Amino acid sequence: MRFRIAATASVVLVLSLLFLAARVKSGSAGEPPDSVAGKFVNVTSQSGVAFHHYASQTARKYMLEIMGSGVALFDYDNDGRLDIFLLNGAPITDPMPVGAIPRKVGPEYWNRLYHQKPDGTFEDVTERAGVQGFGYGYGVAVGDYDNDGFEDLFVTEYGGNRLYHNNGNGTFTDVTDKAGVGGSGWSTSAAWVDLDNDGFLDLVVLRYVQWDFQDHLCLVNGTLRTYCRPDSFPAITPLVYRNNRDGTFTEVSRQIGLAKPGKGLGIAIADFDRDEHIDVYVANDSMPGFLYHNKGNGTFEEVALLAGVGVTDAGRTYAGMGVDFTDYNNDGLLDLAVADLALETYALYENEGKGFFKYSTDSSGLGNITMQHSGMALRFIDYDNDGWKDLLVSQGHVMDTVDQVNPNLHYREPMLLVRNTGKGFEDVSVASGEIFHQAWAGRGMAIGDINRRKPRTTG
Repeated sequence: MRFRIAATASVVLVLSLLFLAARVKSGSAGEPPDSVAGKFVNVTSQSGVAFHHYASQTARKYMLEIMGSGVALFDYDNDGRLDIFLLNGAPITDPMPVGAIPRKVGPEYWNRLYHQKPDGTFEDVTERAGVQGFGYGYGVAVGDYDNDGFEDLFVTEYGGNRLYHNNGNGTFTDVTDKAGVGGSGWSTSAAWVDLDNDGFLDLVVLRYVQWDFQDHLCLVNGTLRTYCRPDSFPAITPLVYRNNRDGTFTEVSRQIGLAKPGKGLGIAIADFDRDEHIDVYVANDSMPGFLYHNKGNGTFEEVALLAGVGVTDAGRTYAGMGVDFTDYNNDGLLDLAVADLALETYALYENEGKGFFKYSTDSSGLGNITMQHSGMALRFIDYDNDGWKDLLVSQGHVMDTVDQVNPNLHYREPMLLVRNTGKGFEDVSVASGEIFHQAWAGRGMAIGDINRRKPRTTG
């Protein structure tokens, strides 16, 4: 079973990439690690990475501005070292014409590809590689769709997406039109996954809402202009592209049962019921999440509410964003975590087997930890090498006026590191490094071992 998951939307106002390096030494077998806190250091300044994301924020509060853009760690040239690909925005005027699609107009808006050199520093190879981009970027999915041994890039944008074929010589070619994967609307996250087990990666692309540059006026307290809630806009179906194995794709979402209208922001791929068929989870914003169960005959059925992962244990929806599958309690079954907005608490669903999950946010301690936080990208990572999967979350509210409405909530927040003790979760952020004391409007995240010679990519 082959798949690659996209990095969801990334930093909105972070001026440089947060580069994390962990050094936690474990004890002997059966003994606790030397420290339960992480040891993370921001090494951006000496890495050679200098990136500024342009959200193009306006007084009209266009919703495009709040999501940020994706990031991926992957080895594009097969030299054994992880490289970095960062997506950027595009200029938005105030006002913007109805029906307009933002386009990059200069190098400051380019997406950026950083190649890791043998000494561990990075060089900007964007222009040489040919991946500057065209529009306002959101997500990026990495996968070798033609099985030539080199990882390719799929980039989601507002108004149309881009597929870059890796030529194997350090350059990429935009093959979007030939491949037939341009799409339309506002795409967010995407994932490469072999849905039909034919040995070739297919592509699932989430879309957010049906939206355009009309002057959507939304107010807080009757006077303060703010970004409109997703409830104000209709849901939209995802796009699913079957790999034709000749460099082209066919959109098949309706034929295979993956076409339920949603407001998708996060996607996770896993065989949650261990039937040897890959399933798909979609984190929706302010509506129930979707769990597409693979029936094994080339089609899917949506079972989230039946399985217990569509809403909270009280039946409430939430602003689903970052999402990840892993076996957090080491019982051999894949569990599910979903990040959302402050006052909602991040969702943790414990897999009980036979296709059912239990809502374990409160019993695990995650509820108390996350009540006043807003999470975007969320990934399980065993940072202390103790055999239990911990949680790392990039954080920041979507409303830049939230501090004025509720002084206990914040637009910019530090990242969150939550340690899995085996008996529940504990917040170890404050003790894990200076970077966890710095606030950003955080969005997406990619995790990988950048300073080892046998890296494993995550994005």
